Amino acid sequence: MRPVASYPGHLAVEEAAVRVIAGAARGRRLTAPRGRGTRPTSDRVKEALFSSVQPRLPGAAVADLYAGSGALGIESLSRGARLAVFVERAAGAHRALVENLERTGLGQDAVVLHADVRAALRDRLPGTAFDLVLIDPPYDTDRMELADVLAHLPTVLAPDGLVVLEASHHAPAPPWPTDLRPTRTRRYGDTVLHEAVAEGHLVGQ
Repeated sequence: MRPVASYPGHLAVEEAAVRVIAGAARGRRLTAPRGRGTRPTSDRVKEALFSSVQPRLPGAAVADLYAGSGALGIESLSRGARLAVFVERAAGAHRALVENLERTGLGQDAVVLHADVRAALRDRLPGTAFDLVLIDPPYDTDRMELADVLAHLPTVLAPDGLVVLEASHHAPAPPWPTDLRPTRTRRYGDTVLHEAVAEGHLVGQ
């Protein structure tokens, strides 16, 4: 893993209606890349998500997969997570993520991987014990890709680690692997939050 890096010069990003809701960086506004490739999580959904996971956050290791502008991982750091690892492949979103970590002052506790999520799970993250994994893929993500991502999660989760997957309410139920037990599904307008917990496995098995 490598720490967050700086990008000189102009960034192809724009101010978005996204803010940090609570914690050390409360109220800070975040940027998102221009175009339709990044779909920021609404404040309503984000508030619901973090109200649910808040007890897990102090001192937690968090993974933000398909991180986009980094809003979910940054919110986690702001609320007390000790580490957030961001994985984002798109260049524009990756640059926005780096800028957002710099403007919130949370980059010292962040690792940013400019990589495909499946490749990162396969080659760079195994053996890491994440307490919380947040997944917000584009709604048009291929279902086989999503199944592959979910299948790799047991190799990077702490025992009893939690996974939260954001999806369209039109999408079928997530293809959870047997090592993850679905616990809750909540709908907020067009968005659904699916939760699953690791079954107390040993990391890396």
